[in-house]
Amino acid sequence: MPPSQKRARRYDPARTRSAVLAQFGNVREAVGTLSAEQLDLPTRLGDWTVRELAAHLVMAVESVSRHLDESAQPPETSAGSTGGQREITVLEWAATTGPAAGRIAEDTRGIAASVTTEQLFDRAAARIAERLPAAADDLLLPGRVGAMRLGDYLVTRCVELVVHTDDLNHATGLKVPYDRQALATCTRLLADALAAKAPGASTEVRIPPYAVVQCIEGPRHTRGTPPNVVETDPLTWIRLATGRTEWTAALEDAQVTASGERADLSELLPVMS
Repeated sequence: MPPSQKRARRYDPARTRSAVLAQFGNVREAVGTLSAEQLDLPTRLGDWTVRELAAHLVMAVESVSRHLDESAQPPETSAGSTGGQREITVLEWAATTGPAAGRIAEDTRGIAASVTTEQLFDRAAARIAERLPAAADDLLLPGRVGAMRLGDYLVTRCVELVVHTDDLNHATGLKVPYDRQALATCTRLLADALAAKAPGASTEVRIPPYAVVQCIEGPRHTRGTPPNVVETDPLTWIRLATGRTEWTAALEDAQVTASGERADLSELLPVMS
């Protein structure tokens, strides 16, 4: 049975850790080949340059080390060093990233202007290699939108790294590879976020080979071919779910197939911004 909002998906902590490190390594190697002119190219992320996008990719990983450092500080409240924050799930994180976008953009520009891109990647790689191995998966970390367990927070890092690797490839023409586990994790979380946003079982969304979810209220499907089916590939789904690709354009370009009266997802996208 496809996972739904009624049963939270579980992610293997060891695989997630490896995926974060592998994808960050892929990005680091690729960015190291870029010239100063290429780093100044525009991206599809507003007025961000490739240099700022690269800095944001570093931030996605550096935040793990930073939050680990914060969690190690002497507790100041009854909730420990999380500052009394409510603990949130990965699905809640996906639904609450929008309001933090302004602060994230400001921090990104500040970091990009502080040191060279190579120094940023080298520092982040050294810090996470030092801090992550000894950290417990159930350690509660403070965050921008709420406290999260380390294992869950690393799932969100897979999403950040995969989504912005695609942005980097789009801006530069690079072909930075996607770690299979990182791509699978990102695809699954964004699919589950759709199911949580539009609970139901009338429509089946298939993203082979990584995810199948049911969503949207209506007649429940029990056997045989569902009456409402959406199918696409992982990268197209990720672009749809994050607003990089419009639903209509994906249909017109045959990147998505949709059949049934409840197979139009346009009003539900993006699921994360």
